[in-house]
Amino acid sequence: MDRAHLDLKPSGPLRGALRVPGDKSVTHRGLMLLALAEGEGRLLYPLKAGDTLSTARVLGALGAEIAEEGPHFRVRGQGLRLKEPGDVLDCGNAGTLMRLILGILAGQEGLFAVLTGDHSLRRRPMGRVVEPLRAMGAQVDGREGGKRAPLAVRGASLRGIRYTLPVPSAQVKSALLLAGLFAEGVTEVEEPVLTRDHTERLFRHFGLPLGVEGTRIRTRRADPFPARDLVVPGDFSSAAFFLVAALITPGSEVVVEGVGLNPTRTGLLQVLASMGADLEWRVLEGEAGEPVGYIRARYSPLKGVSVDPALIPLMVDEVPILAAAAAWAEGETFIPNLSELRVKESDRVAAIAHNLRALGVEVEEGPDWLRIRGGGVRPGEVEPFHDHRIAMAFAVAGLPVGVRVWEPGWAEISYPGFFRDLLGLCGGS
Repeated sequence: MDRAHLDLKPSGPLRGALRVPGDKSVTHRGLMLLALAEGEGRLLYPLKAGDTLSTARVLGALGAEIAEEGPHFRVRGQGLRLKEPGDVLDCGNAGTLMRLILGILAGQEGLFAVLTGDHSLRRRPMGRVVEPLRAMGAQVDGREGGKRAPLAVRGASLRGIRYTLPVPSAQVKSALLLAGLFAEGVTEVEEPVLTRDHTERLFRHFGLPLGVEGTRIRTRRADPFPARDLVVPGDFSSAAFFLVAALITPGSEVVVEGVGLNPTRTGLLQVLASMGADLEWRVLEGEAGEPVGYIRARYSPLKGVSVDPALIPLMVDEVPILAAAAAWAEGETFIPNLSELRVKESDRVAAIAHNLRALGVEVEEGPDWLRIRGGGVRPGEVEPFHDHRIAMAFAVAGLPVGVRVWEPGWAEISYPGFFRDLLGLCGGS
């Protein structure tokens, strides 16, 4: 049977303004904290896509009442005590869900739950969360001694720990902070470098215990807390695809409105600016501690750069679309510090290299780096490797010359309607 594919014709200029769907990271975390709150609150303009709908289903199985209300979610929480699920909890493809919910379930004394996911998620490393949770007193088991899902959790009495992350990971940090809400004493997490801080901002929004000193974050056992409405900004990671599409397509000018401009997420803007991108952005407002504004991108001849390794944790989800920009830049782009991309939804380093070669771009792949010799791409076929960001990034990379995207439906994981919005800016090409 033939696999599904989408043929994109060579695009003319992209023109116009759009709003991208709600931030995936904030939607996951907002749903979880509303499920732990007392009373009813609304999550306004969330992302409703494969990963976040998995989070809503899992929290529903744990007793939260979650209803769709137009573009919003209305959530009635269970307080800090969740209900034992009657069946296995299926996390789908959502690594954020599996890692963060482990932190919550670990502190639900006596509650038993089993977590699984799709083939991709069952291959992804969970030991980095399980190990420090066990140090807090959590009872977790699973494949390879708890390094891979399925995972079985029995909630226990937790104690706070001081833990230094061996590698930068907002998901591990967040799981430990969530577990710390149920632990005796102080839970302190130290990061080697700053990572996205949505969890910390949401703790402040809901009045949860939090102390931050540089890269050290502390919390402690929480008292019951009331639900509050939460507005979700547009997802910067989703906006990035349209920014790069405009930068590489002659005559283009695109504005993304209402997008989150959290500085722990926008490292890509710094890199693109250093490549010569004509970009303008401004913070106009803030919701729940998250800065929100607009970004304007105009077609720009780009040049290759060597990316600062310290910026990668601030743009880890944008590396595929950065590679697309590098393919069109004159000269060589070197992207280091990519070990985390080996254990994403796909091996993103290998997936990026494969698709660049499929589009005629010369690329070298190291254990944790990529060297891309740009100058443009040729028409070709790109393979998503079951990864939403790879599908979208290489659709953009091939857009100026025409490209066939195999299994484009993977984009639905984080951006339902992505290809509709992209073609809309191209005038339906």
